[in-house]
Amino acid sequence: MDELLNGFSDYLTNKKSVSESTLQAYRRDIKQYFEYLSRIGVNDCVGAESNVILGFVASLHEEKRSSSTVARHIASVRCFYQYLITLNLIDKNPASGISSERPKRALPEILTGDEIDRLFSQPSCDCAKGRRDKALIELLYATGLRVSELIALNIGDINCDMGLVSCRNGDRTRIIPVYSSAANAVCEYISTDRSSYPDGGADKPLFINSSGKRLTRQGFWKIIKIYAGCAGIDKDITPHTLRHSLAEHLLESGADIHSVQEMLGHADISSTQVYAKILRSKCKISRG
Repeated sequence: MDELLNGFSDYLTNKKSVSESTLQAYRRDIKQYFEYLSRIGVNDCVGAESNVILGFVASLHEEKRSSSTVARHIASVRCFYQYLITLNLIDKNPASGISSERPKRALPEILTGDEIDRLFSQPSCDCAKGRRDKALIELLYATGLRVSELIALNIGDINCDMGLVSCRNGDRTRIIPVYSSAANAVCEYISTDRSSYPDGGADKPLFINSSGKRLTRQGFWKIIKIYAGCAGIDKDITPHTLRHSLAEHLLESGADIHSVQEMLGHADISSTQVYAKILRSKCKISRG
């Protein structure tokens, strides 16, 4: 993407005749847009559609950027895609019509208990990959970890005997209980497959790919998509869907909202209250 960014800079200077300050501002905005694409697993900015850009705008609002800053980011992205049109890389501008107004927060997709069970049953425990994938999926649902937190876990961060996971996020550490079947799945993966790695110590990545390197967000995203398809789940599932589903299921079971907030690591209770809103909507529908 560096080549596109440099070409975009030349376009702004030679074709648009922008000032140096505008040039630098647009470059920073596009760099931030590229970083957002990387975080969500989109590796090709050329093929990004309007819903991806809307997600970027929503992320800016969540960061509490000013309306003028959000508007400038949109203008930068719109101008960038106009540049791609001049290169004949795309036919239409996906940022056209996108405004800086704060989008309504969409309610997250939630899996039913039956869908969770079907998803869990897909990985085959007869092979190393299947054991790893089962441990991945069950541990994510059991703990509600963010994907970045899950793939950052080391072998020493989980105590299978006690059923506890230690999750570090910046200066904060959360100790999260893990139900027995998830702990057993992780324990089987470690004892059966990770013991064959001579350097597999407590400070080594818990989940690795076929090359022996730490699993990536993109790699886990593909795993979830494959198993969701095999399970016949039509919903648009991402790894984050399991985090959403756990939160909702805990509240349905009567868990205290502050306990759920602590488990998920939400700094603001309003993030957890989204799930309570879903639960209230379900109750209204059932009474109706």
